[in-house]
Amino acid sequence: MGFQQGLSGLNAASKSLDVIGNNISNSNTVGFKMAQAQFADVYANSLSGAGGGGAGIGVKVQTVAQLFTQGNITSTNNPLDIAINGAGFFRMSTNGAITYSRNGQFSLDKEGNIVNAQGAKLTGYAADSNGVLSTGSAVPLNINTSDIAPKQTNSVTSLLNLDSRALVPGTQLPVASPPVITPIAFSLTDPLSYNNATSVAVFDSLGNSHVLQTFFVRIDPVATPPTAPATAEWNVYAAVDGLSVGSVLPAPPVPIGTVGFDNVGKLTGATPPFALTDPNALSIPVTVATGAASPFTVKYDMTGTTQFGAAFSVNAIKQDGYTSGKLSKFNTSKDGTIVGSYTNGKTSVLGQVALANFTNANGLQSLGDNQWTETSTSGPALVGPPGSGSMGVLTSNATEDSNTDLTGELVNMITAQRVYQANAQTIKTQDQVLQTLVNLR
Repeated sequence: MGFQQGLSGLNAASKSLDVIGNNISNSNTVGFKMAQAQFADVYANSLSGAGGGGAGIGVKVQTVAQLFTQGNITSTNNPLDIAINGAGFFRMSTNGAITYSRNGQFSLDKEGNIVNAQGAKLTGYAADSNGVLSTGSAVPLNINTSDIAPKQTNSVTSLLNLDSRALVPGTQLPVASPPVITPIAFSLTDPLSYNNATSVAVFDSLGNSHVLQTFFVRIDPVATPPTAPATAEWNVYAAVDGLSVGSVLPAPPVPIGTVGFDNVGKLTGATPPFALTDPNALSIPVTVATGAASPFTVKYDMTGTTQFGAAFSVNAIKQDGYTSGKLSKFNTSKDGTIVGSYTNGKTSVLGQVALANFTNANGLQSLGDNQWTETSTSGPALVGPPGSGSMGVLTSNATEDSNTDLTGELVNMITAQRVYQANAQTIKTQDQVLQTLVNLR
């Protein structure tokens, strides 16, 4: 009878409109994946088991399949917004229950956990205090907002050029006579007692900053031009916060060492060297009165320093210590690594987002709230960092738009409407046929 076929067609068209309407209503839902109603025809089994030419008895909904195609990536101003570009799902934990999502709109709860709007925690690989990731199993990610500890300066690297034309302090060059050297004792406050000076901030074990000054004094006699010495030496003095290093009051300051150069301006080493394996470094004992570890030793490495016939220059100077710092911001890289930036200019790895993928993503069961759970049909979750295996990569300060094709769905809605009307017409026609039969009496 045409009623059965028509009724099944009405039900199928109605289901199709439900799916289309749901797609359209979620066209602005972040991470939403549109669905498609798929149908199958229905035939009655033959009692004899043989095939026949009988008409079918209608249509049924075979499945409502979700389409996990990529949505557009839209930039946002929230550093905790993360979009997946490619395959994979965010792995979320709610009291140990694991769900999966493509919605990367996250925030921090009061405990520093990265959570979604439902309070589910984003999982990944935790980092220790040194920024080393533990990639064994995924756990809820927690952003440690405590201050980063200070680091005491252990070494200073100084890349200089000392002018080979410099004279020993106190040297006088009267006309038509050999140079006369009137010794001048080194003094921090007498610029005539040294040739050049540099300074750099160093840090003690508590993160307090101290000014380390180094002074360079030419000590070998300079021959009358154009004859030049085959080698040259310089005494190096140091001061911390304006106080000489190595001096024993009331005696005058003593150098921390001497550096020498060959006749092509190359550094030949420092005396005494900081270590037998580091001949181009001097040892500077730093004494502080801040309650930090004192004294502590700073290696002053002059590797690469030259003595050319050019003006004194500081080409580079750096040190490896820093003060404490507060977390100012953080961002997520393509591979899911969360890197925090601190007010002292340092960065540290805070964790890494993990993604999950499935052999059959269409087998996932939708739970609403942009979340899915795995089933026997989907297969077990394959968990790993973004960019590995089949996993997509991440984009921070961005979200993934719904993949609903609004124009296509509006056209599909018109088609489904026509299908509904046509099936209603078959029922109406069948009713008219029956009414004709009833009237044959």
